[in-house]
Amino acid sequence: MNTFFSAALEIQSFIESQNWDFCFIGGVAVLGRGEIRMTQDLDITLLTGFGEENKFIKKMLSNFETRISGAEEFAMENRIILIKSSNGVSIDISLGGIDFEKEMIKRADFFEFLTNCSLKICSAEDLIIQKAFAGREKDWMDIKGIIAKQENLNWEYIILQLEPLCDVKGGQKVINKLLKVRKNELF
Repeated sequence: MNTFFSAALEIQSFIESQNWDFCFIGGVAVLGRGEIRMTQDLDITLLTGFGEENKFIKKMLSNFETRISGAEEFAMENRIILIKSSNGVSIDISLGGIDFEKEMIKRADFFEFLTNCSLKICSAEDLIIQKAFAGREKDWMDIKGIIAKQENLNWEYIILQLEPLCDVKGGQKVINKLLKVRKNELF
């Protein structure tokens, strides 16, 4: 098994041993739900809620090596823990608490990447929502790959979840772009 998947199993096993709610997002989820692409780090959403983050942060930082100095303060300020696995793979752990993140983690399921390597990844719909919200060029390419690979996407759910997130960014532009990508009018 390669270094990347060994690291993913290591962090997943630790989180499961704590009985915490989580799922992989980002590049590893794209590998499962979309087209193959290069990714060098692991992204996870860990459901911490609001007000209890420090107990999760302290437990993570006492069990994994941090990637920055002042990691605890950084995690509290930015709601992200920056650590690395025992084999050196970078891991970004977002501290989730909003309704969308709760729903995303509830909807996540296991995807078998290799024999003896099943990882809990977010659904294709939730991945599209995250990617559209992030809105980088590579995110839009990932969305196109997810749409091409997945059948029967729940577009009503996608729009319903994306609308309140887009209100933070100032409106309908993201949704309009997503609908164009869906119709294959972009790229």
